[in-house]
Amino acid sequence: MSAPHLDVDPWTVREPEVDVERLPVSETLFSLANGFVGLRGTLDEGRPCTTRGTFLSGVFETYPLSYPERGYGDPPEGQAVVSVADGTVVRLVVDGAAVDARSVRPRRHERTLDLRSGTLDRHVEWTLPSGTTLQVRSRRLVSLRERAVCAVRYTVRAVDGPAHLVLRSDLAGLVDRPSVTKGDPRVEEVLAEPFEVLRQHAGADGGEMVARTRRSDVVVASAVAHRVQGPGTVGTELSDHTVRTTVTADLAAGEELVLTKVLGYAWQREGDPGDVLDLARAAVVSGSDLGWDGLLAAQREVLDDFWDTADVEVDGDGGPELQQALRYCLFQLFSSAAVISDAPVGAKGLSGLGYDGHTFWDIEGFVVPALTLLRPDVARRLLRWRAGSLDEARRRADVLDLQGATFAWRTIDGRECSPYWPASTAAMHVNADVVRAFWLHRNVTGAPFDDDLRLGEILVDTARLWMSMGHRDAGGGWHLLGMTGPDEYTGVVDDNVFTNLMARRNLLWAAEAAEEEPALVGRLDVGPEEVDAWRDAAASVHVPWDEERQVHPMNDHFTTYREWRFADHQDSYPLQEHHHYAKIYRRQVLKQADLVQALWWCRDDFTDEEVARDLDYYEARTVRDSSLSAAVQAVVCAQAGHPDLALRYLRETALVDLRDVQGDTDEGLHLASVAGSWLALVAGLGGLREDREELELSPVLPQALERTAFHLTWRGRVLRVETTREGTTVTLRRGEGPVTVVVDGAALQVRPGSPVRVPLRTPSALLPEPTQPVGREPRT
Repeated sequence: MSAPHLDVDPWTVREPEVDVERLPVSETLFSLANGFVGLRGTLDEGRPCTTRGTFLSGVFETYPLSYPERGYGDPPEGQAVVSVADGTVVRLVVDGAAVDARSVRPRRHERTLDLRSGTLDRHVEWTLPSGTTLQVRSRRLVSLRERAVCAVRYTVRAVDGPAHLVLRSDLAGLVDRPSVTKGDPRVEEVLAEPFEVLRQHAGADGGEMVARTRRSDVVVASAVAHRVQGPGTVGTELSDHTVRTTVTADLAAGEELVLTKVLGYAWQREGDPGDVLDLARAAVVSGSDLGWDGLLAAQREVLDDFWDTADVEVDGDGGPELQQALRYCLFQLFSSAAVISDAPVGAKGLSGLGYDGHTFWDIEGFVVPALTLLRPDVARRLLRWRAGSLDEARRRADVLDLQGATFAWRTIDGRECSPYWPASTAAMHVNADVVRAFWLHRNVTGAPFDDDLRLGEILVDTARLWMSMGHRDAGGGWHLLGMTGPDEYTGVVDDNVFTNLMARRNLLWAAEAAEEEPALVGRLDVGPEEVDAWRDAAASVHVPWDEERQVHPMNDHFTTYREWRFADHQDSYPLQEHHHYAKIYRRQVLKQADLVQALWWCRDDFTDEEVARDLDYYEARTVRDSSLSAAVQAVVCAQAGHPDLALRYLRETALVDLRDVQGDTDEGLHLASVAGSWLALVAGLGGLREDREELELSPVLPQALERTAFHLTWRGRVLRVETTREGTTVTLRRGEGPVTVVVDGAALQVRPGSPVRVPLRTPSALLPEPTQPVGREPRT
């Protein structure tokens, strides 16, 4: 797959000439969402098209999982996000002939995603066989203010001659459905037509429909209303589960027709169809009442506030492209969850069907921590959904004969739906990752224990889970056996360092909570003996060490595995598509950062010398077949005194979709990398750490950059951090002071109107810049 050619601009992503051969990627890049509803960036005419889709967070269908040999505890059903009624299509017929980008080659064809207005704009000029020239301008938005509202404005102008127009505006319940079928005809049968249409209605200027998924019992309603400006007649009819509004007009030279459509969506699990339809209708009424200009103004107001508290700036060699990429990532990160409620964010957000729309540990690992520092209220809503899955996590632990709760590895509604247990159920670190996201949010916001987030219950239940899995050896060491860490090329191992250290932190956080909150102890029947056992296990966690190489084996005996011959396999990436896991699991080759991620998330467990040696060792063995890795490597490279290498990794993660680095952006955005790019900047080059009582910064500036600046929210105050060659300035932008910020180890007080300035330190590396496997250097 190849990415479209894009202009480099700090506030827009513009495709100056739409290339229909690159639509698979551009449809993803130009997606719009607000966390509740998302639209693929397809062309208005609906064709040509690779994957049409309008998605609602939490709307999915189940399908049967097939196992050659079913085992106890295997999930019986998979889950897949499905497209709801798509209202983006406006087909154009001129003088009796359909006009689209394939039937008539445009003289001009460009699209622009405006990161400040939150709109996708398209400009097309066609010269028809009759000689008439038409200009078409369209603009669409997914409202960041009106949760359930999308809107499209489609303008046709006859430039130099008369034209007879027919516009067919669809709300289509049955759209082309891509094949998330896994090659199984039973799955194809289920997902090809997941909805049963319950009712539909056509009115004078639009209509609505209600449908129910056949297996998961999700009721979805969609509604649409149109407004026409200019000459034309309007009529609506029902056809093949489609509400079709037709506008006909005769335009003289210089005349134009403007069609505005407002769409509303609603859904409920096991909901009453009438109630759900009322919600969709209300959304359309609200959007129509605001009108097009009102929707645009509200969109700009929301984004003005967002950029005022979240903008980033970079100056230097290659800075304009990086600047654009970082703002694009921030826009998509915010849009992925801005108004989300009672649903998870999937690994692809609402931009595509990759991973079937499932949420994974990387949402709590990267997306939630980034949003916690940018939009803590949005992060809190994501944590509320995860907290709502606690009872399902308890049931899953019971199935596995474990105490406490174990959260799903991949899911949409909280139930585990991964059929491959070595890379899912065995990856128990997900529980500590979830706990870390909750704990960081509490620390960053300064909030007390909140029953609404069930943090106390989650801490206690996950601590009990680790205790039921841990094994105490004859010498007193505490082990976790048969685990899979973040690296998916090393599965089902003993004493994965990342997992062990994250479990240690989980146990200590639970012990601290029990001692801080007496009410928690009584409510959950936590006795002092249990708290002592948590602390004792944490103190006894076994951490493998290779005395000869002076590094941490990623897991027991990892450094004794056979080395991978990288020079012999330069054309076989990603490795899992060319080599069996039975081979990969026995080699020293990593899909993504694992032990290196522990160097960041568990920094108190490593000395500076260990960080330097571990990074050097694992850089030479990590091939980054996962998009998650570059952000982690960027942070730790900066931590180890290699800012230039950190910048190269930062570029890779920021450009992962705009350049289609992984070759699969057509399936949807890499949302963890989208969040990871911001973390690579602030935690990497900015040296930000938010895991202690005071906020910490330790900025570095790569040779290629002259300036970086970013914003963050800490304990309800907005701070701006700017680093130049002269030093770092921390400014309190919003909120009352003072705020204590630890910069390069010195605690400083930041007050309103009194920025703090600190000289820029020169990073000192204990070892030379590490090297990567041949051909797997950062892809920038």
